[in-house]
Amino acid sequence: MEPIRIDGSFGEGGGQIIRSAVALSAITGKPVEIENIRKNRKVPGLRPQHMLGIKILSKICQAKVEGLHVSSTSLKFHPSQGLNLDLREDIGTAGSISLILQVLIPAVSLLKKSLKLSITGGTDVPWSPTLDYTKYVLSDAFSRVGINFTSEVKKRGYYPKGGGLVETQIEPCKSLTSISLLERKTQHAKLLCSYSHISKDIIEKEVDIAKAILEKNGFSCYITITEYSALDKGCSILVFSSDSSSVIGSDIIYQKNVNGLGESVATKFVKSGLGVDLYLSDMLVVPLSLIRDTSTYRVKEITKHLETNLFVASKITGCKYGIGKLDDGFEVRIAGTLDA
Repeated sequence: MEPIRIDGSFGEGGGQIIRSAVALSAITGKPVEIENIRKNRKVPGLRPQHMLGIKILSKICQAKVEGLHVSSTSLKFHPSQGLNLDLREDIGTAGSISLILQVLIPAVSLLKKSLKLSITGGTDVPWSPTLDYTKYVLSDAFSRVGINFTSEVKKRGYYPKGGGLVETQIEPCKSLTSISLLERKTQHAKLLCSYSHISKDIIEKEVDIAKAILEKNGFSCYITITEYSALDKGCSILVFSSDSSSVIGSDIIYQKNVNGLGESVATKFVKSGLGVDLYLSDMLVVPLSLIRDTSTYRVKEITKHLETNLFVASKITGCKYGIGKLDDGFEVRIAGTLDA
């Protein structure tokens, strides 16, 4: 079978296009060839965290891979039959565990395989969802589609030293179900804060600020603050909610300064009043592109990551999609095809 060619410089032109392409390749059995990988980045080509996700997935689906090395700007991925595996892996840096799981969770589950994975790396790092977001928000949304997994943080790994340890169990998908997530109805939110090597008083001040903003906007808030013993100084905050017609998460991590974290994360959560948050809007595309029935969700903005995933999914699965403008955001519709 001739590989489907994907231009890696399309849309956001980063790691997202690689993750989505190899995941869909593994699920559908269709080989892909990705060119111009991270072409417009300051350091083009594959980085270690991209490579590990592909390496693990290639083990699971017994794929033949070409171009899997640091700085590679082209990659060929030829999948075969899936395996049930129990693996231990180490990113070797503070690279994002969450981004690696973005590749593995839908691919393994939709291959109808199981994976038990113990992985070392970064749990709360820049330019990535936190591990708490993956554990609580992504798992909630994916479970509605039919994809089930658990993730437990055994050790926090903040940027830049990393050293976090996460154990994940991914279950085979029994059947896929379309979704409709249009508008948040609940006024209940949960706030989770993790931190290490920062004064508890400073952390509690930021959490109190977040709580005040949430309560001012009509939300009751259940709060959990946990101190960890990590290699590096760090803090992450997640605010999330879910009901029958929405799954919303807002997270933030410490980067040099704790001041402002509480206000930023709470304000972003309050503004995300439709069916899904910006992160989920792109993460849902891979499984929804394989469901025959039409799925619909609403989101405040159309991000480059969402545009990228829709482009890749349509190229590989042949799914149909549309985006409509609303007064307060956008509505996304995705329908898979019979032969996907």
